[in-house]
Amino acid sequence: MRIYFDNAATTPLDKEVLDAMLPYFNGFYGNPSSIHADGRQTRTAIEKARRTIANSIGASIGEIFFTSGGTESSNMALKCAVRDLGVTRIISSPTEHHCVLHTLDYLKNKGTNVLYLPVDSKGKINYETLAETLRDSEEKTMVSLMYANNEIGTLHDFGQIAEICQEHGAFFHSDTVQAVGQFPIDVSKTPINFLTGGAHKFHGPKGVGFIYINGDNTVKPYLDGGSQERNMRGGTENLYGIVGMAEALDIACREMEERKTHIDGIRSYFKSRLLKNFKGIVFNGCQENYLHKVLSVSFPESENGDMLLMLLDMAGISASGGSACSSGVEHESHVLAAINGDPSYKTARFSFSHHNTKEEVDKVISKLKELLN
Repeated sequence: MRIYFDNAATTPLDKEVLDAMLPYFNGFYGNPSSIHADGRQTRTAIEKARRTIANSIGASIGEIFFTSGGTESSNMALKCAVRDLGVTRIISSPTEHHCVLHTLDYLKNKGTNVLYLPVDSKGKINYETLAETLRDSEEKTMVSLMYANNEIGTLHDFGQIAEICQEHGAFFHSDTVQAVGQFPIDVSKTPINFLTGGAHKFHGPKGVGFIYINGDNTVKPYLDGGSQERNMRGGTENLYGIVGMAEALDIACREMEERKTHIDGIRSYFKSRLLKNFKGIVFNGCQENYLHKVLSVSFPESENGDMLLMLLDMAGISASGGSACSSGVEHESHVLAAINGDPSYKTARFSFSHHNTKEEVDKVISKLKELLN
């Protein structure tokens, strides 16, 4: 049986989530935009899901819009802020997910001023530098910084960034795809303009996500078409995906502390076993305040180093080198480059869920010893 240690890439669908989705595959099939009874039935399911997701992050139901996932949501936030809110400058960091970095490349080519704050060896920005950068310009600015890094697990101080942005009149967008369902989020207490989530990161289905847009911000549709999502996103809604996402997030929030305790225990045990069995290894990212599901470790050069991930895969172990959003091709990590990681080392990202066990850790350590020692 395979060992799955790649939960930062995607998570398995929980059974309770599948059970909630199944009726909407073959029983309740009306178009939610139709006015007949079948349509009203599925519309009710979508609005119930919207309420569940809004409640999970302290938002109002009118501030939640369904999308195809975190990538679309971040594209929508950044591009609509420039197009509709008059943003002419965006401040970000070089360790953001590619859905943000590539969108910023696009906007820069269209004339938007894009600045990247430097990060330290752990992947953290300097908050005073952020404040100074905001003070030094009169341009209408958006700050786009992720809550939890998907490759190395470093956390940014979500609340502090929000306060700095509010103090200097800047918009704040956060890619919270890795944080939703893992940490408490309350947008009624934390001033933020745009926030994004993707269902498959918290044991929901793939291909569905959401964006929170603060009610004080008025933007135009990102996808033109019908009047779905209160005229904000044309296209028939992914009914069963939305239902599954709401169910998955509701469970994740209810079981948040229990899951966190278990996952952090697995991570700590794995880290201790690595330290005991391997010399010269380096753990990437913050090790004091971190995303508990992620452990990024770099191994010194070895005979099997370049083939490590493939050899683990052949042994029935799923792990990754970094982000899983590169069409299945392993590329040099822009995150490791930004924190000046040693390119001669081979990095593997192991990421965990509440389904993983210490017995699985022991098996992975045994295989790593066989491959690297």
